[in-house]
Amino acid sequence: MRAVGLALLVLIARPPLGTAQTIDTIVIQNANVFDDHAGDSPGFVGRLANALHVRTRAAVIRRSLLVSPGDPYDSAQVAESERGLRALGVFRFVRVDTTRLGAGGPLALRVVTADGWSSKPQASYSTAGGDQTWDVGFVEENFLGTASQFEVSYGRTPDRRHLEFQYVNPHFFLPRATLLLRYGDLSDGKKGAWQVGVPFYQTAARRALVTYGESARERVLTFRNDSLVAAWQHRVLRAGVTGGVALHATSRDYVRLWLGAEWRREDFARDDSTASPPVPFPRSTFVTGRGGLEIGHVRFRVLEHFNSYARREDVDVSQTLRLGTVVESGVGYEARGQVSALWRGGFALLHGEATGLDSTRTRGRLTVVSQNLPGQTLIVHVEGGALHRPRPGAEFDLWIDQRGPRLFGAHDFTGTRMAWLAFEDRILLADDLWGMVGLGIAPFVDYGGAWYGDTRRLGGDAGVALRFGPTRAVHGDAAEWAVGYRFGSAQGIAKGWAIAIRRGFRF
Repeated sequence: MRAVGLALLVLIARPPLGTAQTIDTIVIQNANVFDDHAGDSPGFVGRLANALHVRTRAAVIRRSLLVSPGDPYDSAQVAESERGLRALGVFRFVRVDTTRLGAGGPLALRVVTADGWSSKPQASYSTAGGDQTWDVGFVEENFLGTASQFEVSYGRTPDRRHLEFQYVNPHFFLPRATLLLRYGDLSDGKKGAWQVGVPFYQTAARRALVTYGESARERVLTFRNDSLVAAWQHRVLRAGVTGGVALHATSRDYVRLWLGAEWRREDFARDDSTASPPVPFPRSTFVTGRGGLEIGHVRFRVLEHFNSYARREDVDVSQTLRLGTVVESGVGYEARGQVSALWRGGFALLHGEATGLDSTRTRGRLTVVSQNLPGQTLIVHVEGGALHRPRPGAEFDLWIDQRGPRLFGAHDFTGTRMAWLAFEDRILLADDLWGMVGLGIAPFVDYGGAWYGDTRRLGGDAGVALRFGPTRAVHGDAAEWAVGYRFGSAQGIAKGWAIAIRRGFRF
């Protein structure tokens, strides 16, 4: 009888089969830029960096988690919490898992993070086809450990100079309420923008509401075959709100109804300062309404050595479809979607989007990535697009977009049609050289272009790039020194050997 009683007691105490275990507590372990306990600090440099850096506050990490003590354990919510922490852009390492506090003790959620170096002067320089672009500035991407970002930069392109400021706060007064402020003083104008609200911050989020605005007085340039053909004065003042509710939402899929409304005053006029008397600037006002449905099944691939070094990257390979209607002077449409195929060590992602009202824009891309060969990331990317009656400045410009052959100069490829094929083999040489930088090489072939009308303007290049990226910084996007041979059949395209110093493509 005693044995039977003990057996009944065990059965009563044991949770039913299929019942999720409850998270009793959350343990946060946040390492500094250089972790002395791991023995990876390079002497004086590491100690100085740790002393100057303010580590991310535990409260910021807790606010970013989608689970709390007392919640049932949900692996999808835990995985999404890990992605959300990486998306803050202040960590070089994030891992969220579970552990027991003692033998048979309560279940704890363990959050292990390592800060990246966030206070840094910035200097960038790129050259391709003889055209040079440079920027200098300072960015603090984790102000006082709050994950807030402040940035100031000054730079020049072949078109203009710019002085820009930006501030981003991911927890503005309320958890997950994002504030963005941006201002730019250009040599040919000024522009500013703001955004505040709570987006769909997780798959299971039930509602979203975001407001935004923009003001600009700037010059817009139109190029054809590397030549300036028109200059416009652009003035815009807009304010809008967008939001939505989830008709169905779990940690893995959702169905959302989205709505938006916008008031806008926007005009373009020919930039003709010699006109006498001056031509009056037009004033046009628009009211736009949007609405539609979005369906998604969430899937992510966590990769290393893809776009950066010594860190895990979240690649969105979700299956999504977004359809909507736009009402302004007429009735238009919005459509966007993507599908993917996954296999061990790789994936293929097909994405397409189209909009249409007074003008239409259609664009699609296919990216195939394989890491089946040790130390290598093979990438094949195909992209194409078409515009009909675009507004000034909305034409494809592959140099500005950085979505075309990499060894060509500013505005070599512009137009209302575009195509691009890229092959790249990213070979890892050192994942964390001297505890500071990742290093690799990448043989590549690019071919594509942009053009107006029926006369295609295409060019290509083939060569090898030396890729390098910081491993202790908050953002580890790789830069590259590329050398190769340019070829093409379009008029005005210079053939021969060329060098480009630029940011690496991010696929």
